[in-house]
Amino acid sequence: MSASLLTIEDLNVSFPGRSGITHAVRNASFTLGRERLGIVGESGSGKSTTGRALLGLVPRPGIVTAQTMTYAGRNLLACSEREWQELRGRRMSMVMQDPKYSLNPVQTVGHQISETCYLHLRTSREDARRRTIAMLEAVQIRDPELVSQLYPHQLSGGMGQRVMIAMMLIAEPDLLIADEPTSALDVTVQNEVLRILDALVRERGMGLIFISHNLTVVSSFCDRVLIMYGGRIVEECAARDLNNARHPYTRALVAATPSLDVPRAELATVVRDPAWLQ
Repeated sequence: MSASLLTIEDLNVSFPGRSGITHAVRNASFTLGRERLGIVGESGSGKSTTGRALLGLVPRPGIVTAQTMTYAGRNLLACSEREWQELRGRRMSMVMQDPKYSLNPVQTVGHQISETCYLHLRTSREDARRRTIAMLEAVQIRDPELVSQLYPHQLSGGMGQRVMIAMMLIAEPDLLIADEPTSALDVTVQNEVLRILDALVRERGMGLIFISHNLTVVSSFCDRVLIMYGGRIVEECAARDLNNARHPYTRALVAATPSLDVPRAELATVVRDPAWLQ
């Protein structure tokens, strides 16, 4: 693995409420180089909250603390809102889970992608348009000129996801966080999106955090995997060794994964142990 882009030590994210404090992420520590790092776990395990914390996107009254949280040697904990705005989109980007809720419904997708060029690259309108068309081509959208003039509701799920990827990559960031980028797609479109992400990571030398429920996809696509349970990272392993994981929670997730090679009348269920949260 190359030199670390991200170094995270003892990351905690909590949300105070009337009934007490909810600890969404607990003492998470990991590094990211120019590689594909998967984060898996059940809904509510802290995957998306971890991704949002890395980009300063945890909404109030959420509280983010860490012993170390650096990007390319820069202390993210000390960033002002203006510094975050300079980092987000330009150096660090995040593809949100569902493009239907992430894209502006009253602006064309071409305008939304070009806006990143205006804000971060300070380009002219004509250059922004040229870059937008080229980026839509890079994510394998047919007739990018036409698609750039469409509104989000006119796009299919797969096309919307590719538009989101184009928007997040047009400023050529060093780090991309992809939150369930293939969850709502059929298998054919899912494979296309994964090929696009793989090519962009290899060609641009980015670091990628790939958040997913799909252990099969993560084991074949990523280099390393973090397994989260109850806000904690309970295990880290090479993606190719996921089937040989040691933690009982990881083994339970693997056992509950459907397989065409090993047909079963019933899938295994995850039997939880309170000790996993200690």
